[in-house]
Amino acid sequence: MSKVIYKLGEDISTDIIYPGRFMATVLPSETPQFAFMDLKDLNKMLVNKEVPKGSIIVADKNFGCGSSREQAVSTLKGHEVVIIAKNFARIFTQNSVNLGLQLVICPKIEANVGDELEVSDNKVINKTTGKTFEVIPNHPAQQAIIDAGGLIPYTRQRLMAKS
Repeated sequence: MSKVIYKLGEDISTDIIYPGRFMATVLPSETPQFAFMDLKDLNKMLVNKEVPKGSIIVADKNFGCGSSREQAVSTLKGHEVVIIAKNFARIFTQNSVNLGLQLVICPKIEANVGDELEVSDNKVINKTTGKTFEVIPNHPAQQAIIDAGGLIPYTRQRLMAKS
């Protein structure tokens, strides 16, 4: 089980996740410091490592809309958070698969900061409220890439298995 550390609304753009003014910094080892930089309380929690790995950020519809910047995903991956949203922007979803960021599509999710959630392949159980919500599972090929840690580790594993 993991706790919800932050709740966001709809149409959270990649510019909110990783502001464009930091685009000169593109190394995945450096991008996490700029996660949600304009949401000072969330940025502080993440940068100061005040939340355990696997903590959850809940959002409404269209999370990751806007530009196709991969840094919006790498900044979140660097904090090892899980994003649960009603749906995600298409390019953000593909970037997340490529980098191995766990996204959970849960169209009817109801959760607040501090709620404890149990996430499985087909449902999210809000242990705080007792409610259960269906999940739209990732395509098996996408999930295999995410489970491997991203497209590069996945490809490396496949190549090693062939040799």
